[in-house]
Amino acid sequence: MKQYIKYDPWKIIEEGLLPEYNKVSESIFSLGNGKIGQRGNFEEYYSGNTLHGNYISGIYYPDKTRVGWWKNGYPEYFAKVLNAPDWTGIKIKVDGEKLDLHTCKITEFKRVLNMEKGYFRKRYTAEFPSGKKIKIKSKRFLSIVNDELGVIKYSVEPINFEGEIEVLTDIRADISNQDANYDEKFWIEIEKSTAVRPYVISETKKTNFRVCTAADIKTEFDGKSTPLENLEKIEKEKYAAFKFTLPVKKGKTTTIYKFAAVTSSMYYEKNILAKIAYEILEYAEDKGYEKLLNEQELAWQKKWTKGDIIIEGDIAAQQGIRFNIFQLNQTYTGQDERLNIGPKGFTGEKYGGSTYWDTEAYLLPFYLSTADQKVAKQLLIYRYKHLEKAIENAQKLGFKNGAALYPMVTMNGEECHNEWEITFEEIHRNGAIAYAIKDYIRYTGDKYYLAEYGLEVLIGISRFWAQRVNFSKNKQKYVLLGVTGPNEYENNVNNNWYSNLLVCKTIQYTIESFNFVKENYPEEYNRIIKKTNFTVENETVHWEEIINNMYLPYDEKRKVFLQQDGFSDKELIPASALSHLERPIHQYWSWDRILRSCYIKQADVLQGLYFFEEDYEIDTIRRNFDFYEPMTVHESSLSSCIHSILASKIGDKKLAYEFYLNASRLDLDDYNNDTEDGLHITSMGGTWMTIVKGFAGMRVKNDKLSFEPFIPEQWKFYSFKIGFRGVLLKFEVLKSIVKIENQSNSNIELLIFGNNQILKQNSVTEIALRQKNN
Repeated sequence: MKQYIKYDPWKIIEEGLLPEYNKVSESIFSLGNGKIGQRGNFEEYYSGNTLHGNYISGIYYPDKTRVGWWKNGYPEYFAKVLNAPDWTGIKIKVDGEKLDLHTCKITEFKRVLNMEKGYFRKRYTAEFPSGKKIKIKSKRFLSIVNDELGVIKYSVEPINFEGEIEVLTDIRADISNQDANYDEKFWIEIEKSTAVRPYVISETKKTNFRVCTAADIKTEFDGKSTPLENLEKIEKEKYAAFKFTLPVKKGKTTTIYKFAAVTSSMYYEKNILAKIAYEILEYAEDKGYEKLLNEQELAWQKKWTKGDIIIEGDIAAQQGIRFNIFQLNQTYTGQDERLNIGPKGFTGEKYGGSTYWDTEAYLLPFYLSTADQKVAKQLLIYRYKHLEKAIENAQKLGFKNGAALYPMVTMNGEECHNEWEITFEEIHRNGAIAYAIKDYIRYTGDKYYLAEYGLEVLIGISRFWAQRVNFSKNKQKYVLLGVTGPNEYENNVNNNWYSNLLVCKTIQYTIESFNFVKENYPEEYNRIIKKTNFTVENETVHWEEIINNMYLPYDEKRKVFLQQDGFSDKELIPASALSHLERPIHQYWSWDRILRSCYIKQADVLQGLYFFEEDYEIDTIRRNFDFYEPMTVHESSLSSCIHSILASKIGDKKLAYEFYLNASRLDLDDYNNDTEDGLHITSMGGTWMTIVKGFAGMRVKNDKLSFEPFIPEQWKFYSFKIGFRGVLLKFEVLKSIVKIENQSNSNIELLIFGNNQILKQNSVTEIALRQKNN
């Protein structure tokens, strides 16, 4: 664990340049606006350890897998969101000496991510080998008002010399991914120019996405506009730049403004990309830097007004949750149904930037409660649009009759994960997608979604489950063999309890949805029957038989659900017995040793109890929590949030808080020694849930929001806002009372500690806070 980030409620602050942590900081200081994003790289020369990263949503490359592609049903490629052309470069030389933050002597270094206003700034003093000293200040943001625009303000002040500096502002398209399977570069050049403003048009191999990256430069000396002296226009392969000189004077500031436009064939015809990019740059020039920055700050203010969580009395917790919310809002805006959320967002290359089941399980609740309903709906429509591909994925594995297996990893609906124990066996992802449909409808009340999109997806998934299970004559039950549950420290197991439960829950919900659409939307029902060739009598009778006879492993002695067959045969040793020198175990143990151990990577049985807690008594949840949590090593970013929510449920406030702090500061403090690869974006939705679903106990029961809040001992109060079916509510939880404000023009009926509470429009009510036993 690293704790070099300074505590601040609204800012992420690093003081003093720490080269050994630079890649970690590059992840932490990342920026995004839903369409483009970048790691917190330096604009200057930097010869130290770095991972340069710029990313464009939806633009990917099918990188041929190294193993398994010759096997039937195995994916032929791993889709990767590409490291895109880099426009951020502002490289300085003084009398031929490079301003390189790795080789110059750097003092007074500070970099700050201002989450409240949506920008990244840094400052430092550099001393060159010649003894010349220079002060640098920079500020950078990616506009959320115009999501194809990036802006940098870069200021130079000499301390002990005068004269000129050489400036190189470039666009580099000769970019590679560090995780390329065959060290291949994925971009080819189409066109470049420096005639008016520098731009490079590049295109991806195979997928043929085309991108124009263009820049405009403005300069000032001592607050007044100044021309680019000795301008040299440079064009090389996949490269365009302006090199020029600027006057500098001791005690005076020379400023460079760099505006960049990134346009792609995702949104425009290929032949007009440069034209559109130039229009964006002209728009930026007309507005000017200060107005663009002001618009950015106001746009972020609007997001925070609705989506902020305020914590009083615990600055580490406050900084943590705001960092998570900030990154979630940077990553996804819901404006394009073709886009989804990669585990690393715009912050790194690991996991390829593709979509996992994390979206449905951990992210959907955040967007349901904090954004317009259409934003969350787009995430579901994304899966609907990929239904045909999911059916093709199942066909490749031998399934028939419209059975759908959604991919573990995807960009376009096609499976592209290249580890067999995940690709073929971690099929519980299908259940998470079905659960998300129910979760969306339960929250929004949008039942027409079933007729419009959802039922078709549910039928495909249920058909898959019906073919994937088999009847065991020995057990006289249906079983699910050869699977991997959420705990990826177990592979190829039989009857993973969570997966088996999802079979039943998905099929049951599909039957309920089928009957609902038949009764309420007969025309849509007939359309779906015809489109899916659904045979009502044959299929539903078989499905009911599976539900009624599904094997769910159970330990009678311990009165707990068994993670899978044979789990109780393991040597059950608590994780507390492990030496800290062996943690995380995936970095120190052989895979053979991990698979034979009892150690659990993340919630597995407990994931099922979280999803379907209404079906289980509190004592059942507590018994299973007390059995499995001690053996859980929490080496997945998705682990702490579920354990925190369940700890809140069973009344263990201390443990719930500890898990919350771990989840919220997972990347800021680099708990698992992997932040340098990028942030854990998808787990950040889980962090939000630990407060709203955990500490505040929010659920939807019988079409009503229900709350059973408590407050961690370390906090004075916390507050958040929730949007629910057109009503905006503000909750404030203090030591002895709960304040609820209806900020809408409609009345709403809530459940507070199980009691009905009608909250009239534009009113505030106070309720005594009940104390949960620890």
